Amino acid sequence: MRKKDDQLQSILLDHARTLADIDGIDAVNIRAIAQRAGVATGTVYNYFANKNDILLALTEEYWKKTLAGMQIAIDARSFYEQLEQIFNYLREHIDHSAGRLMHSLENVEEAGHKRMEKMQSALEASLIRRMDQDPDIRQDIWNEAFTKEQYVRFITKNLTMLLSEKEPDLNFFISIIKKTIYY
Repeated sequence: MRKKDDQLQSILLDHARTLADIDGIDAVNIRAIAQRAGVATGTVYNYFANKNDILLALTEEYWKKTLAGMQIAIDARSFYEQLEQIFNYLREHIDHSAGRLMHSLENVEEAGHKRMEKMQSALEASLIRRMDQDPDIRQDIWNEAFTKEQYVRFITKNLTMLLSEKEPDLNFFISIIKKTIYY
């Protein structure tokens, strides 16, 4: 079996992204990508099993870029203010490309969850680092039954839910955060 060329895979994803951005997600298919890249359709199948595999790869790539951009964009001092910035940043980015990509995926729930677990873990690690940098967060509350990791998982799940439900703000959620971990 021939070794896959990471550069060609990246080129194929670039063409898929261009198709999605210009002509819409429905225009993304193996044949169109192959035609744009000037390769045989079989070559595309060497990298991606089907359209959903391509859309999953685009979604994962999009989230990696979004999380990297978020690290730079979030600059508030306190953790709870950073959560508000994160919420707004993600809401803006999800409403554009990522939301369309995620909603277009069919029958890939399990595969999608596995690939997105890495993104969720990266977000959770970032939130823990941000909490550690906020001197106003109480340190005496953490124990075996109430860990930072569990709390951050709680935050991540709720942020995800609030984003998916298109909540306009985080006021109530931020109040909970303030009452539970701040002096």
